[in-house]
Amino acid sequence: MERRTIHRVVAASNNLHKLSEFRAAVGPEFQILSLEDIGCRDELPETTDTLEGNSRQKAAFVFEKYGLPCFSDDTGLEVYALGGAPGVYSARYAGEQKNSDDNIDLLLKNLKNIEDRRAQFRTVITLMGMGEPQMFEGIVTGVILHERRGTGGFGYDPIFLPDGYLKSLAEMTMDEKNAISHRGRAVKQLVAYLNRGISAF
Repeated sequence: MERRTIHRVVAASNNLHKLSEFRAAVGPEFQILSLEDIGCRDELPETTDTLEGNSRQKAAFVFEKYGLPCFSDDTGLEVYALGGAPGVYSARYAGEQKNSDDNIDLLLKNLKNIEDRRAQFRTVITLMGMGEPQMFEGIVTGVILHERRGTGGFGYDPIFLPDGYLKSLAEMTMDEKNAISHRGRAVKQLVAYLNRGISAF
C-alpha cells in the first residue's frame, strides 16, 4: 500500500478556536501545527496598520525563524457607521488585555442610538514557504446585533448576524459557520491552493 505523505504547516496561532476551524477545513494530507507545537513562545509582530500587513508580518516571522511553511491570518470587524472601526484593532479595541467581552461592550456602547449597524468581517491569510508568498481574503457582511446571542465561536461572533441568516455566528455550529464565515472563505482559498500544489511541495 502506498504510504501517504503528510505535509506539516504551521498556523501562526495558539487560539484553540482558530486552530479547530483550520484543522476542520484542511484535508488529511496536511497536519496543522500551532505555535506551541513548534516551541514558538515569541510575541508575533503586528505593527502595521492593515490586515494585509499584519498577516504577512506574522507569517514571515515564523517562516524565517523556524524554517517551516506557515500561514497567518489577521481579521478585523469593520463597522460602516464607525468608519471601518475597529478594523485592524479589533482584538485590542477595548485595550491591550484583548478581552472579547470588553471589546463587545465598547462596540455596543459606541453604536448606541446609531441606526446603521451594517458591518463586515474580513480575514486576510498569508502563506509563506510553499512557493511564492500567497494571500487569500474572505469577507462576510451582516449587521451588529443590539445584544449577545449564542455561546459558540469567539470574538465578536455573539453580536454579528450575517446577511440572509437568522442565527448569529455564535449560534451556528462550526460546520455552519465555516461554510459562510470570513475566515472559512479565506481558508477555503488556502486549502484549494495547498491541494493544487501538493505534488510540488
